[in-house]
Amino acid sequence: MSSRIDGIVARLHALHPRLIDLSLGRLEELLAKLGHPERRLPPVIHVAGTNGKGSTCAFLRAIAEAAGLRVHVYTSPHLVRFNERIRIAGELVSDADLADAMEHVEAVNAGAPITVFEVITAVAFYLFAAIPADLCVLEVGLGGRFDATNVITPVACAITSISMDHQDFLGDTLEQIAFEKAGIMKPGVPVATGAQAPAAAAVLRARAAELGAPLSERGRDWFAEPVSTGVQYRAAGVTLDLPPPGLAGPHQIDNAGIAITAIRAAVADISESAIARGLRTVEWAARLQRLTGRLAGLIPQAWELWLDGGHNPGAGVVLGTFLDAWRDRPIHVIVGMKQAKDSAEFLRPLIPHAATLWAVSEPGQHLAKTVDAIVAASGGVARPGPTIAEALDQIDKSGPPARVLICGSLYLAGEVLKANAV
Repeated sequence: MSSRIDGIVARLHALHPRLIDLSLGRLEELLAKLGHPERRLPPVIHVAGTNGKGSTCAFLRAIAEAAGLRVHVYTSPHLVRFNERIRIAGELVSDADLADAMEHVEAVNAGAPITVFEVITAVAFYLFAAIPADLCVLEVGLGGRFDATNVITPVACAITSISMDHQDFLGDTLEQIAFEKAGIMKPGVPVATGAQAPAAAAVLRARAAELGAPLSERGRDWFAEPVSTGVQYRAAGVTLDLPPPGLAGPHQIDNAGIAITAIRAAVADISESAIARGLRTVEWAARLQRLTGRLAGLIPQAWELWLDGGHNPGAGVVLGTFLDAWRDRPIHVIVGMKQAKDSAEFLRPLIPHAATLWAVSEPGQHLAKTVDAIVAASGGVARPGPTIAEALDQIDKSGPPARVLICGSLYLAGEVLKANAV
């Protein structure tokens, strides 16, 4: 992060006593002072869910850009550079443009209480409104109903897999969490939803019916299945034979299908060739990403090092399913997590697949859970790293080629990507 951006973020943190305070009033006031940039955006696809939001946004961008469209994208959090959150017409925002916009929005806000995420959302809208584009993809930060991004009227919505996470803000049942995610739905606006637990699906279905929002559910209105050549996508009147997604893991078929369904609702005549190119060329860091570089150099050449930012119980289930396909080699799992996360439930599906399990807390990792807490959550199975480099050093390398998976936190993933690039 540039020193200007770093200084602005530090000042913004002082404007509100809480990092997260879900409401829309503060942001609506700021946007009014800015001349309502949120009303001057290109057509918006709004993406909510517990897991898979970022990947779905990546598929949407890749498909749209393969069709020759200029796309604005707003996602969170960033992994290495703050700029990753804002992509303007195909390019990450520059340090200078981001700092200028942040300083302008900060000045207009004039010291009023507001959270950092709300300000960054206003900055994104301010930048997006100033540059022409054909499509805007917005990822919800947390929840949906009171998330800062939920001040727009989209042309389509997408809701990815919903599971238990952020219970302190969204409620402690799946139905309550699904209701908050469904808060992005708007009257008459098409909604694409992916694979859901029955309790979550019922809530989404009821809310869509209440609003008159056309709902496309996986397994009812659209289908995406792995086939020998890649993926077959089916919906009313269309069958698309597509290549394998460029993002690893069977769960990415669900995210790709959500993106296809949403963009077909938002963009007239999106071509099969653009969808195929988008699926093939999509990129999204720290989502089952194989690493080469400095950290990979700490293990034998025949081994593999992988990174995933999954960090909640739903992500643990997804990773456990993926690891089931890795039975051809021993798997060593290195886990570092955020303080508020349910480590025991995240680890439960991973432990049966792990030849060894290591608990780490990287220096600089935001709100990192202690190594002792992760060891306790594992039922004593995990060993203290206590850092990734030390864990990699301690893994027994005398056996057959193995795989190492680093996971548990997007903040940890950011530190890993920084260290790997050195």
